[in-house]
Amino acid sequence: MINNIPKDKRLILFDGVCNLCNSSVLYVIKRDKKNKFLFAPLQSKIGETIINEFNIDTTEVDSILLFNPETYKIYSKSAAALHVGKSLNFPTNLMAAFFIIPAFIRNWFYDYIAKNRYKWYGKRDACMIPTPELKAKFLD
Repeated sequence: MINNIPKDKRLILFDGVCNLCNSSVLYVIKRDKKNKFLFAPLQSKIGETIINEFNIDTTEVDSILLFNPETYKIYSKSAAALHVGKSLNFPTNLMAAFFIIPAFIRNWFYDYIAKNRYKWYGKRDACMIPTPELKAKFLD
């Protein structure tokens, strides 16, 4: 299943019931002019497969993962968000400047937002269902 992801793509795994995460996915789709990203909820079969493959503790990481099939590497938390941002067009790619901040500081802010995301932005009862024109960007 993981080996079926095209090597020239990056897979963003997101919390499918989180309104902030769903809005972030739509933000990336709108700005992904190079068609570099694919998406899947963490709650999907591919999400569970990657979580198990990389032994990810879902009590520590429960909002975003970025999988690079070319290097077979996984990024989480602020590193995932920044790697996504730097791959998008200007001005979003300027987010890469935040890599200068040590990861423990970036992740403290990331974790604070992630911990409060349901309270601040709400939660859905089920994962987002992509529109027919976006369906090709989503994996099950």
